[in-house]
Amino acid sequence: MVKSAPSPIASRKPSKVEGIKENSNFLREPVASEILEETTHFTENAVQLLKFHGSYQQDNRDNRTKGQEKDYQFMLRTKNPGGLVPPQLYLALDKIADEYGNHTLRATTRQGFQLHGILKKNLKTSIATIVNNLGSTLGACGDINRNVMAPPAPFKNRPEYQYAWEYAQNIADLLTAQSGAYYEIWLDGEKAISGEENPEVKAARQRNGNGTIIHDNEEPIYGTHYMPRKFKICVTVPGDNSVDLYSQDLTLVVITNKKGQLEGFNIFAGGGLGRTHGKEETFARLADPIGYVAKDNVYDIVKAIVATQRDYGDRTDRRHARLKYLINDWGVDKFRTQVEEYFGKPVEAFKPLPEFKYHDFLGWNEQGDGKLFLGISIDNGRIKDEGSFQLKTALREIVEQFNFSIRLTPNHNLIFYDIEPDSKQAIQDILSRHGVGDDPSKIEPLVRYAMACPALPTCGLAITESERAIPGILERVRALLDKIGLQNEHFVVRMTGCPNGCARPYLAELGFVGSAPESYQLWLGGSPNQTRLAQPYTEKLHHNDLDSFLEPIFVYFKKSRKSKESFGDFCDRVGFDAIREFTATYEPQTANSASKSRHRVNLKAEVYTKLKEVAQNQGKPMTELVSEALEAYFQNLS
Repeated sequence: MVKSAPSPIASRKPSKVEGIKENSNFLREPVASEILEETTHFTENAVQLLKFHGSYQQDNRDNRTKGQEKDYQFMLRTKNPGGLVPPQLYLALDKIADEYGNHTLRATTRQGFQLHGILKKNLKTSIATIVNNLGSTLGACGDINRNVMAPPAPFKNRPEYQYAWEYAQNIADLLTAQSGAYYEIWLDGEKAISGEENPEVKAARQRNGNGTIIHDNEEPIYGTHYMPRKFKICVTVPGDNSVDLYSQDLTLVVITNKKGQLEGFNIFAGGGLGRTHGKEETFARLADPIGYVAKDNVYDIVKAIVATQRDYGDRTDRRHARLKYLINDWGVDKFRTQVEEYFGKPVEAFKPLPEFKYHDFLGWNEQGDGKLFLGISIDNGRIKDEGSFQLKTALREIVEQFNFSIRLTPNHNLIFYDIEPDSKQAIQDILSRHGVGDDPSKIEPLVRYAMACPALPTCGLAITESERAIPGILERVRALLDKIGLQNEHFVVRMTGCPNGCARPYLAELGFVGSAPESYQLWLGGSPNQTRLAQPYTEKLHHNDLDSFLEPIFVYFKKSRKSKESFGDFCDRVGFDAIREFTATYEPQTANSASKSRHRVNLKAEVYTKLKEVAQNQGKPMTELVSEALEAYFQNLS
């Protein structure tokens, strides 16, 4: 893939969005004026600024009528450092979803919640309710530091996990927008009561550090123009890649001594996955190791890295504006040198780290202090009630009864923690009564490790389906694996409706990236632990051709894999030339399997939900249960 840099930045004009930010009076106008207007939507300039406040203006494409106005509605995204959602906030979000939204909550891949379907007239009330219930949407979108991620596991006997939570929160506070616009617009100037800010964080925000601070400015770290593009940070611990650390602009890895005391942080920078089809100068990139910093200097190094991107990132071409392009163009050494200028001293050498592994923390677990935590799988992050599956009701009932805080996971699942052991049965009873499982071993593994973005009908960038398509896609992949004798095989599958990569498909073993209506670019070769980039294998695969296209690849995997080798590792090892050579001469195993189109039967929603529930309980693929039921039915007929 060619990765050519655009023409020199100095010779080009800033992008239109830079002017919108400059003229906004620090994110105030025209949002402040237009929220008072009795219209269904905002103007283009306001829409750009609305993102900083945590909202995207959307159009429900399912409801479009030719010749009539778009079906305007708004998505609200919360900012929850480390995925923390207090019980009061969760219940408020649940209520907003029913009163103003589409009756669902969507857990995101960055450990926040999204609310869909909110009308403009209800936007202010919704945001005010969130803030007044210990939440925020400020900086959940826009050219600013986004939600700071951290491993969600509440291990009380592993201090490094507690440090990750602490510093995720502190860095989020450090880089929070200081403009009063958010509270002026949504709460009429009344800042909600919150905990006292950490004095170290407050002092660090004002400490200059060789040019990191812009003096006499409402935004001392960001300045008038904020960041060139979004900026993503995570804090993790050695060996834990539940956060997809290589996909972040900046990753801090907690380093402790033998006594479990915090000593400092390893630093990675330059990751990012967004790209554009047909634009080879845009690409997914893994973060590079930069160095190590002692704990007393961590806020200053964060500011130095942010300032480097703030001052040298591309503000002329938004496709080339992320930190990954700056590091790719400069190289790590030049980037490190510039960071050290802002930092005021050399960055120390990177500390050795163990191999990173992916963890999802589902099911019942000991948290190390005699209490338990429970990880609940949420298909594609969508919390809803549908037929006998009443996840939304079950979660609300648990929070109301036990007053648990929640940690959202980077794989859009959910964790309840600080659970007394004698409460376990009562929680299981609530879940069981509402058709929700708590045993991850009963989840189809392809489903357990899969992610998809919302895509259609609301995301304006979506080219094709994702969240609504992936259940059927995974069923077909499972049926194909069963057919060729790989019943026990599973791997990481991720799908997005466009190339922006919100569900991080470029780190999956099998990635589907929307490229045309009902068609996907197929990516292969990522690592099961998300430590290696996948590569594009084919540019446009129509979903009807999925089975015949994947079958020879899976057969080659079965025949030529090494012992216990994962699908992603296999594809990376043998290479695409070998895969294409095998598939070119492949003959389907049976005459029936040569057909490109599969015979499919549509099921009523309630039948599909019940079938899925029984399949999970029995640990069988849904296709197997359907085949058994039909065979028994035909035998009775005869």
